[in-house]
Amino acid sequence: MPAPTQLISFPSGSHPLQAYLARPEGNGPFPGVVVIHEAFGLNDNIKGICNRFAGEGYAALGVNLFYGRNQVVCMFQFMGGMLFNSLEHQGIHDLKAGLDWLSGQPFVDGQRVGAVGYCMGGAFAIAWACTDNRLRAIAPYYGRSPRPLEAMRRLCPVVASYPDKDFTTPEGQKLAEFMAEHKIPHDVKIYPGTHHSFFNESRPAGYNADAAQDSWERVKEFFKEHIEEPHPRPLS
Repeated sequence: MPAPTQLISFPSGSHPLQAYLARPEGNGPFPGVVVIHEAFGLNDNIKGICNRFAGEGYAALGVNLFYGRNQVVCMFQFMGGMLFNSLEHQGIHDLKAGLDWLSGQPFVDGQRVGAVGYCMGGAFAIAWACTDNRLRAIAPYYGRSPRPLEAMRRLCPVVASYPDKDFTTPEGQKLAEFMAEHKIPHDVKIYPGTHHSFFNESRPAGYNADAAQDSWERVKEFFKEHIEEPHPRPLS
């Protein structure tokens, strides 16, 4: 049976946002995951990923970061934020507001939440986790690391996936080295022969079915360990 889905609205400061919610049948409480879109916005691909997480027992929320705004202007603002203020730009504030809504629902266990993001969304997931201890684990795909890199000392466990023929490949290598150096639980994998957006089946030029399936299985296993059965995370 397909997962129950709906469009919901919530405030982020004075601005309303919209999101796509997919959740399992039943009352829960379920673990939650915020799904962060690429530059293409909250499209059918992201909604499909939310549905897949719901099928695995998660309440999944795909926040539309462009809702009610000019997409081109948003992208310039987000890119500037990632370069100059990685941890505190509007995209991060909107995602925190989304998690406020999600974790406040009676069918969600607010102590068992994480995030997954793709390209821009992957970068957002990493930066967001550096400032929000509610996230128990994140799964960035081909995402850039925040600046300054030292902010990543506060990261939660990370399962990350990168192509080996992409501008983000060095970012994945640096992320793995940093996590190992600081003894943060992680699983960072660079997939040989793949390109950007290898997880996005709606973009045939970059999609790689084998890498997509392998990364999905890794994310599920990692989230099962760190979100479904979470370990306490220090607040400092």
